[in-house]
Amino acid sequence: TRVVESRKKPGMSLWLLLTVNSITLGGLLFLLSAGFSLIFGLMRIPNLTHGSLFMLGAYFGASFVLWFHVEFWLAALMSAVVVAAIGAAIERLLLRRLAGAELAQVLVTLGLAFMIADLCLMGWTGDPISVPTPPALRGATHLAGLAFPTYRLAIILVAVVIAAALWGLLERTRLGAMIRAGVDDPQMARVVGIRVSHLFTTIFALGAGLAGFAGIIGAPILSVYPGLDNDMLPLALVVVILGGTGSLLGSLLGSFVVGFLYNFGQALVPELAYFVLFLPMVLVLTLRPQGLFGRHAP
Repeated sequence: TRVVESRKKPGMSLWLLLTVNSITLGGLLFLLSAGFSLIFGLMRIPNLTHGSLFMLGAYFGASFVLWFHVEFWLAALMSAVVVAAIGAAIERLLLRRLAGAELAQVLVTLGLAFMIADLCLMGWTGDPISVPTPPALRGATHLAGLAFPTYRLAIILVAVVIAAALWGLLERTRLGAMIRAGVDDPQMARVVGIRVSHLFTTIFALGAGLAGFAGIIGAPILSVYPGLDNDMLPLALVVVILGGTGSLLGSLLGSFVVGFLYNFGQALVPELAYFVLFLPMVLVLTLRPQGLFGRHAP
């Protein structure tokens, strides 16, 4: 993940750059991991296609922008809808047929991840694709006498708005109440008449759409290239393990923790970057397996 743009600026400018980059990466990781966390909480399996859906959204969005000259934010919404539909199809046509067979579901999602990677390689070749930043968000924004990249600030704002919308969905709507019930106790949810299988499809589509949306809005920073899925999926896994499955707050805080650990580790101790990133995950798995904000599985 190529989020840190420069390590040549000394002093405070380096710290500010790393901080902005870390918050930006945290925002992207939240969009990627929020749906992943809810899918994990409901279905009790890690969806290993989630990184591929992120990459797929980036490729679709890049195609809409570069080939069909669609406006950037409209292309992002279109990519989210397309990837959400693909996610819903995966759940209904494949994973639902394997209900209760958790190992089979994990293997299917792993196989799908490899298949999607090959299809992307065949369709878009192996050359990295650069997606231009939206014209209105190019350049820098000056705050308190400091210059910040405008597009990175926009990503942070988008992540905050979507976090607030997801919170409202989960805490203030009937659908949210059913999702929370399904995460906390799926057996009891079925007893009281909640169609958990429909929740699976809804959450899978929502999570896939958010991943696809994150893929394209991250493309001007990360670019789009084969292996993007393998770069992002481990970070999302760490976020879910740290925050706890099914916890929106855990996904939010975990995303920013991972964003800071990843960027500062890469910049300050690159030879130990993955040690710095995965050590908190190991400690959480050992001391609090349900995550910082998760609950014990029923």
